[in-house]
Amino acid sequence: MNLNNLQPAEGAVKTRKRIGRGTGSGLGGTSTKGHKGQKSRSGYSRKVGFEGGQMPLQRRLPKFGFKNVNRVEYKAINLSTIQDLATTANLSKVGIAELLSAGLVSKRHLVKILGNGKLTSKVTVEAHAFSKSAEDSINSIGGTVVKL
Repeated sequence: MNLNNLQPAEGAVKTRKRIGRGTGSGLGGTSTKGHKGQKSRSGYSRKVGFEGGQMPLQRRLPKFGFKNVNRVEYKAINLSTIQDLATTANLSKVGIAELLSAGLVSKRHLVKILGNGKLTSKVTVEAHAFSKSAEDSINSIGGTVVKL
């Protein structure tokens, strides 16, 4: 084998279509675009959602609803989850770092403690927000609430 007889593998290289080079090529005339119509013209590009002139779906459907731009989304953690975490890891303080290491929240989450479940151990709980029932439960057992 020499440099002068190197060739690509059989079927690896295809010859490109030479469109619009006369009728003899078989690809002249309409240049594979069919006959007439908007799509056969130069510079054609279809708009997103265009349905051939029919009223598009996004315009047929009514507008409704409201998206609050100031909405604050919290990751909800129940008291039962905090109790499980405190007993298994023997913690006296449950904060964002402990929840993060337990895999319950990610770094970008804001945490809200909800009052579902029973808290039996005296725990200091750190979070961004608390429900009224959760705050009362933590305080009644002798724990403390720290809002971040």
